[in-house]
Amino acid sequence: MRWKRVLLKLSGEALAGPKKTGFDEDTVKEVARQVKASVDAGVEVGIVTGGGNFWRGRTSNDMDRTKADQIGMLATVMNCIYVSEIFRNAGMETEILTPFACGTMTKLFSKDLANRYFSQGKVVFFAGGTGHPYFSTDTGIVLRAVEMEADIILLAKSVDGVYDSDPAVNPDAKKYDTVTIEEVIDKKLAVVDLTASIMCMEHRISMAVFDLNEHDGIANAMQGKINGTIVTV
Repeated sequence: MRWKRVLLKLSGEALAGPKKTGFDEDTVKEVARQVKASVDAGVEVGIVTGGGNFWRGRTSNDMDRTKADQIGMLATVMNCIYVSEIFRNAGMETEILTPFACGTMTKLFSKDLANRYFSQGKVVFFAGGTGHPYFSTDTGIVLRAVEMEADIILLAKSVDGVYDSDPAVNPDAKKYDTVTIEEVIDKKLAVVDLTASIMCMEHRISMAVFDLNEHDGIANAMQGKINGTIVTV
């Protein structure tokens, strides 16, 4: 199976690579290489990044949640600007869309504008989450996937799929080849947060979870070859 339009989620921690903070340029260049192969093959690619390499929420209970979430949104904008530039250096055309104005650094999101960019063969970065506090980048990518009528959401993570328990803690954890979104919700498997899971179920958006560090994992996933877990709806 080959997807026509995919949304790829890159965690902030993944962008940091072994350094765990900031950016690891070699890691991002490898992501760019794989995405370019898919774009050259005609796949329309949207990118959402987390912000965990810069910001992990409130540093104390004295900080207002809304302000903490706003910092997180800006962290994803910084990530998208950086990754977009690496993609450009790799030979791709990119655009960054945000749900709020960021001067001349990004353009304001609209479905029509995003579709125009996709039709031009550009990689579209959806930065800034939903633009509202109390919603994660998980919810942000599902929202954009629904709006953009994506075929699937690809989640490139530090684990190679969905397990029935934490494989880092339980050596006997069972990996799922496929799992339904209902099972994800009922068993609290934490593929994405609950709000995002329910949106996937209601709007019938499938997801695939795979290891970011697997050789050609992103390129294979974008061609429908998932060496991880597919979350069905």
